[in-house]
Amino acid sequence: MKEVTLDIDDIRIFLHVLAVSVWVGGQIVLGAIVPVLRRSGDLALPRQVARQFARVSWPAFVVAVATGIWSVFEQPSDLDSSYHMTLGIKVLLVVVSGVAAGIHAATPSPALKGATGGIGLVAAVAALFAGVLLAG
Repeated sequence: MKEVTLDIDDIRIFLHVLAVSVWVGGQIVLGAIVPVLRRSGDLALPRQVARQFARVSWPAFVVAVATGIWSVFEQPSDLDSSYHMTLGIKVLLVVVSGVAAGIHAATPSPALKGATGGIGLVAAVAALFAGVLLAG
């Protein structure tokens, strides 16, 4: 029979997965509902929803980064080069996702908003996939 225990690693991993779920899943949901909000005729509504999402998503991004760094320090020192290469790619994707989301939030340009929104989402999903590879 398998024993179930709880330790600090479980808390760290849970917080990481929860934060990544908010960051990535929230972007997917927001991408799906913004076109509907725009069709409502209230031009302020999509901005209000995006601002509210930012209040949740940016803290989640910080938690994801912090728990990700914590996880790196918990890994054994004898991991092979493929692990380190995948980790490096994941870190790059996380940076791209965060920078793109920051630009997306700050720019008034609709074209730049669209491009950075797409880039940020693709990078976030790819970082999530890299994380799954690292956990495997």
